[in-house]
Amino acid sequence: MPHDFAAGPGGPGRLSPKDALSHTGQATAASVVVALILTLTKAGVWWMSGSVALLASMADSLLDLTASLAVYLSVRYAAEPADAEHRFGHGKAEAFAGILQAIFVAVSAALLMREGVEHLINPVEVRAGGWAIAVMLLSIVMTIGLVIIQTRAVSATGSIAVEGDRAHYFSDLGANVVVIVGIAGSTLLGLLWLDAAAALAVSLWLFWTAWTVARSAGDQLMDRELPDEARDLICALASDDPRIINVHELRTRAAGPLVHIQFHVSLEPNLTLRQAHTILVDCERRLHDTFPAADILIHADPHGVAEPHGGEFFNAESTTKDA
Repeated sequence: MPHDFAAGPGGPGRLSPKDALSHTGQATAASVVVALILTLTKAGVWWMSGSVALLASMADSLLDLTASLAVYLSVRYAAEPADAEHRFGHGKAEAFAGILQAIFVAVSAALLMREGVEHLINPVEVRAGGWAIAVMLLSIVMTIGLVIIQTRAVSATGSIAVEGDRAHYFSDLGANVVVIVGIAGSTLLGLLWLDAAAALAVSLWLFWTAWTVARSAGDQLMDRELPDEARDLICALASDDPRIINVHELRTRAAGPLVHIQFHVSLEPNLTLRQAHTILVDCERRLHDTFPAADILIHADPHGVAEPHGGEFFNAESTTKDA
């Protein structure tokens, strides 16, 4: 899911790691608390009702709890400053947490699909349907509150880990509605198969969620470029100095709350080293005002004199961004 870097303060690198952690820390702690409450509540009511749809939802909440704990730890590790062994920081820990989430969700979906098929063939009567519906309504209310908190955190930080967690809970909202329909149809209308069908619907929803979370995390692990809006903003900030003739060979990537930015600038060829250095430092400061959590590397080229350079690693069509 791309972030809107051009309109507002949100997105990777737009807050310091400490400020980003204040947002993501609150969201991940709330996620753990909600998942724990819902897991225990659903387990108790499932024991009374025997609903396979509710069992599906309880299993989903249990995996939510595991994934939320992983995210809780990952966002804190990702905010740790760079050290001797990790000179680029620890930001990718968030992406690893996203991959872990996707695996948990996919395994859950496979197990729930098997249960749904079995109960579709051999339907089981749902008991204590009123309690089952009540706990699902509680789940919907708590999930809505959590998603609101997570949305604020994602808007402020662009955290891939919290975004993955939010995607999972978004899917839970739809899944909870499906479970209520299954339980109500089974207890009120006598349609025993509807409970199992609801479990199958939940499993399909979880498969889709696993794919979307894995894709977002994979983009970060593979150092995918920031969205065009972000690259355009970087070029605009960098070139906001008449002494900079153009910006080219721009490369960017996100790593949790951090972003890494590097590019070349063309300068008048007769500048002294001190003058060129001053221009580059001023450029870095402009970028850091907007991206305080950015690692920035700028290379100066004498305009009209420098030979193309960068070796075979560069692909001019994909990396050049003139401004």
